[in-house]
Amino acid sequence: MSDSTSNTPEQWAGFAKIVKQFYNKPDAEPFREPVDYQALGLIDYPQIIKTPMDLGTIQKKLESNQYPNILKAAEDVRLVWNNCMTYNADGSDFHLLAQALSKKWNDKYTKFCTEFGVRAPPVVQENQLSMEEKREFARNLYKLSKEDLGKVLVELEATCPPCIVKNSAEDEFELNVDKISESAFSQVNEFIQSVLSSNKKNKKSKKSK
Repeated sequence: MSDSTSNTPEQWAGFAKIVKQFYNKPDAEPFREPVDYQALGLIDYPQIIKTPMDLGTIQKKLESNQYPNILKAAEDVRLVWNNCMTYNADGSDFHLLAQALSKKWNDKYTKFCTEFGVRAPPVVQENQLSMEEKREFARNLYKLSKEDLGKVLVELEATCPPCIVKNSAEDEFELNVDKISESAFSQVNEFIQSVLSSNKKNKKSKKSK
Protein backbone atom coordinates (compact mmCIF):
# COMPACT_ATOMS: atom_id res chain seq x y z
CA MET A 1 0.00 0.00 0.00
CA SER A 2 1.32 3.44 -0.96
CA ASP A 3 2.15 5.90 1.81
CA SER A 4 1.25 9.60 1.72
CA THR A 5 4.58 10.73 0.25
CA SER A 6 4.87 8.35 -2.70
CA ASN A 7 1.62 8.47 -4.63
CA THR A 8 1.81 7.03 -8.14
CA PRO A 9 0.62 8.73 -11.38
CA GLU A 10 -2.26 6.25 -11.49
CA GLN A 11 -3.33 7.22 -7.98
CA TRP A 12 -3.19 10.92 -8.82
CA ALA A 13 -5.23 10.32 -11.99
CA GLY A 14 -7.81 8.37 -10.03
CA PHE A 15 -8.07 11.07 -7.39
CA ALA A 16 -8.38 13.84 -10.00
CA LYS A 17 -11.18 11.85 -11.61
CA ILE A 18 -13.34 11.75 -8.49
CA VAL A 19 -12.72 15.46 -7.81
CA LYS A 20 -13.92 16.17 -11.36
CA GLN A 21 -16.98 13.99 -10.77
CA PHE A 22 -17.92 16.09 -7.75
CA TYR A 23 -17.17 19.33 -9.59
CA ASN A 24 -19.60 18.29 -12.32
CA LYS A 25 -22.44 17.38 -9.96
CA PRO A 26 -25.36 19.82 -10.48
CA ASP A 27 -25.75 20.35 -6.72
CA ALA A 28 -22.03 21.19 -6.40
CA GLU A 29 -22.42 24.41 -8.40
CA PRO A 30 -22.05 26.70 -5.31
CA PHE A 31 -18.69 25.05 -4.57
CA ARG A 32 -17.03 25.36 -7.99
CA GLU A 33 -15.60 28.84 -7.55
CA PRO A 34 -14.33 30.94 -4.59
CA VAL A 35 -17.11 32.52 -2.53
CA ASP A 36 -17.54 36.12 -3.75
CA TYR A 37 -18.42 37.32 -0.28
CA GLN A 38 -18.23 41.00 -1.25
CA ALA A 39 -20.74 40.65 -4.06
CA LEU A 40 -22.98 38.56 -1.80
CA GLY A 41 -22.71 41.04 1.07
CA LEU A 42 -21.22 38.48 3.45
CA ILE A 43 -19.02 41.00 5.25
CA ASP A 44 -18.20 38.63 8.13
CA TYR A 45 -17.10 35.76 5.86
CA PRO A 46 -13.32 36.46 6.13
CA GLN A 47 -13.57 36.62 9.93
CA ILE A 48 -15.32 33.25 10.18
CA ILE A 49 -13.68 31.37 7.30
CA LYS A 50 -9.91 31.70 7.64
CA THR A 51 -8.97 29.31 4.81
CA PRO A 52 -11.38 29.57 1.86
CA MET A 53 -11.40 26.67 -0.60
CA ASP A 54 -13.40 25.55 -3.62
CA LEU A 55 -13.42 22.66 -6.08
CA GLY A 56 -12.17 24.78 -9.00
CA THR A 57 -9.10 25.85 -7.05
CA ILE A 58 -8.43 22.24 -6.08
CA GLN A 59 -8.58 21.15 -9.71
CA LYS A 60 -6.11 23.87 -10.71
CA LYS A 61 -3.74 22.86 -7.91
CA LEU A 62 -3.95 19.24 -9.02
CA GLU A 63 -3.23 20.17 -12.64
CA SER A 64 -0.17 22.19 -11.62
CA ASN A 65 1.11 19.55 -9.17
CA GLN A 66 0.90 21.85 -6.13
CA TYR A 67 -0.03 19.11 -3.65
CA PRO A 68 2.76 17.09 -1.99
CA ASN A 69 0.45 14.08 -1.63
CA ILE A 70 -3.13 12.94 -2.07
CA LEU A 71 -3.80 13.24 1.66
CA LYS A 72 -3.28 17.03 1.50
CA ALA A 73 -5.49 17.32 -1.56
CA ALA A 74 -8.25 15.33 0.14
CA GLU A 75 -8.03 17.67 3.16
CA ASP A 76 -8.77 20.60 0.85
CA VAL A 77 -11.87 18.87 -0.51
CA ARG A 78 -13.15 18.32 3.02
CA LEU A 79 -12.35 21.96 3.76
CA VAL A 80 -14.82 23.01 1.04
CA TRP A 81 -17.70 21.26 2.81
CA ASN A 82 -16.54 22.19 6.33
CA ASN A 83 -16.27 25.89 5.47
CA CYS A 84 -19.84 25.89 4.20
CA MET A 85 -21.16 24.09 7.28
CA THR A 86 -19.20 26.42 9.56
CA TYR A 87 -20.54 29.61 7.99
CA ASN A 88 -24.14 28.56 7.34
CA ALA A 89 -26.56 27.82 10.17
CA ASP A 90 -27.55 24.27 11.05
CA GLY A 91 -30.62 23.24 9.07
CA SER A 92 -30.12 25.85 6.34
CA ASP A 93 -30.18 24.74 2.69
CA PHE A 94 -26.45 25.33 2.20
CA HIS A 95 -25.52 23.57 5.43
CA LEU A 96 -27.61 20.52 4.52
CA LEU A 97 -26.21 20.50 0.97
CA ALA A 98 -22.61 20.60 2.20
CA GLN A 99 -23.39 17.91 4.77
CA ALA A 100 -24.80 15.62 2.07
CA LEU A 101 -21.88 16.21 -0.29
CA SER A 102 -19.42 15.66 2.56
CA LYS A 103 -20.91 12.22 3.26
CA LYS A 104 -20.87 11.32 -0.45
CA TRP A 105 -17.26 12.47 -0.70
CA ASN A 106 -16.15 10.47 2.34
CA ASP A 107 -17.80 7.34 0.91
CA LYS A 108 -16.26 7.88 -2.52
CA TYR A 109 -12.81 8.71 -1.15
CA THR A 110 -12.78 5.65 1.11
CA LYS A 111 -13.60 3.42 -1.89
CA PHE A 112 -10.90 5.17 -3.94
CA CYS A 113 -8.28 4.58 -1.23
CA THR A 114 -9.21 0.89 -1.07
CA GLU A 115 -9.23 0.46 -4.85
CA PHE A 116 -5.97 2.32 -5.50
CA GLY A 117 -4.10 1.23 -2.37
CA VAL A 118 -3.79 4.69 -0.88
CA ARG A 119 -3.14 4.80 2.86
CA ALA A 120 -5.57 7.20 4.43
CA PRO A 121 -6.31 8.20 8.04
CA PRO A 122 -9.80 7.50 9.36
CA VAL A 123 -12.35 10.17 8.53
CA VAL A 124 -12.96 12.49 11.47
CA GLN A 125 -16.66 12.81 12.11
CA GLU A 126 -17.99 16.31 12.69
CA ASN A 127 -19.24 17.05 16.17
CA GLN A 128 -22.95 17.53 16.85
CA LEU A 129 -22.69 20.95 18.46
CA SER A 130 -25.26 23.53 17.43
CA MET A 131 -24.24 26.59 15.46
CA GLU A 132 -25.08 28.79 18.45
CA GLU A 133 -22.79 26.72 20.69
CA LYS A 134 -19.97 27.07 18.17
CA ARG A 135 -20.46 30.82 17.85
CA GLU A 136 -20.63 31.35 21.61
CA PHE A 137 -17.45 29.28 21.99
CA ALA A 138 -15.69 31.42 19.35
CA ARG A 139 -16.87 34.65 21.00
CA ASN A 140 -15.64 33.49 24.41
CA LEU A 141 -12.19 32.71 23.02
CA TYR A 142 -11.77 36.41 22.20
CA LYS A 143 -12.49 37.27 25.84
CA LEU A 144 -9.58 35.19 27.14
CA SER A 145 -6.14 36.51 27.96
CA LYS A 146 -3.28 35.35 25.75
CA GLU A 147 -2.11 33.08 28.56
CA ASP A 148 -5.51 31.40 29.01
CA LEU A 149 -6.01 31.12 25.24
CA GLY A 150 -2.63 29.42 25.05
CA LYS A 151 -3.76 26.90 27.66
CA VAL A 152 -6.89 26.12 25.61
CA LEU A 153 -4.86 25.56 22.43
CA VAL A 154 -2.31 23.36 24.21
CA GLU A 155 -5.11 21.27 25.72
CA LEU A 156 -6.89 20.89 22.38
CA GLU A 157 -3.66 19.99 20.60
CA ALA A 158 -3.12 17.22 23.16
CA THR A 159 -6.68 15.87 23.30
CA CYS A 160 -7.97 16.58 19.78
CA PRO A 161 -5.11 17.18 17.25
CA PRO A 162 -7.35 17.30 14.11
CA CYS A 163 -8.94 20.58 15.26
CA ILE A 164 -5.60 22.43 15.34
CA VAL A 165 -3.86 23.56 12.15
CA LYS A 166 -0.37 24.99 12.58
CA ASN A 167 0.95 27.70 10.28
CA SER A 168 4.67 27.28 10.80
CA ALA A 169 5.55 30.15 8.45
CA GLU A 170 3.70 32.68 10.62
CA ASP A 171 3.96 30.76 13.91
CA GLU A 172 0.18 30.78 14.24
CA PHE A 173 -2.57 28.30 15.06
CA GLU A 174 -5.93 27.92 13.35
CA LEU A 175 -8.75 26.33 15.30
CA ASN A 176 -11.47 24.40 13.45
CA VAL A 177 -14.39 24.23 15.88
CA ASP A 178 -16.14 21.61 13.73
CA LYS A 179 -13.25 19.21 14.34
CA ILE A 180 -13.35 19.45 18.15
CA SER A 181 -14.66 16.23 19.65
CA GLU A 182 -17.58 16.71 22.01
CA SER A 183 -15.55 15.42 24.96
CA ALA A 184 -12.69 17.84 24.23
CA PHE A 185 -15.16 20.69 23.69
CA SER A 186 -16.84 19.98 27.01
CA GLN A 187 -13.50 19.94 28.83
CA VAL A 188 -12.08 23.18 27.42
CA ASN A 189 -15.44 24.95 27.53
CA GLU A 190 -15.67 24.19 31.24
CA PHE A 191 -12.24 25.80 31.70
CA ILE A 192 -13.27 28.84 29.62
CA GLN A 193 -16.48 29.32 31.61
CA SER A 194 -14.58 29.10 34.90
CA VAL A 195 -12.05 31.71 33.70
CA LEU A 196 -14.77 34.10 32.51
CA SER A 197 -16.74 33.62 35.72
CA SER A 198 -13.62 34.34 37.79
CA ASN A 199 -12.93 37.46 35.72
CA LYS A 200 -16.46 38.74 36.38
CA LYS A 201 -16.07 38.20 40.14
CA ASN A 202 -12.75 40.03 40.14
CA LYS A 203 -14.28 43.00 38.32
CA LYS A 204 -17.17 43.15 40.79
CA SER A 205 -14.82 43.01 43.82
CA LYS A 206 -12.72 45.86 42.38
CA LYS A 207 -15.83 48.00 41.86
CA SER A 208 -17.02 47.38 45.44
CA LYS A 209 -13.73 48.64 46.91
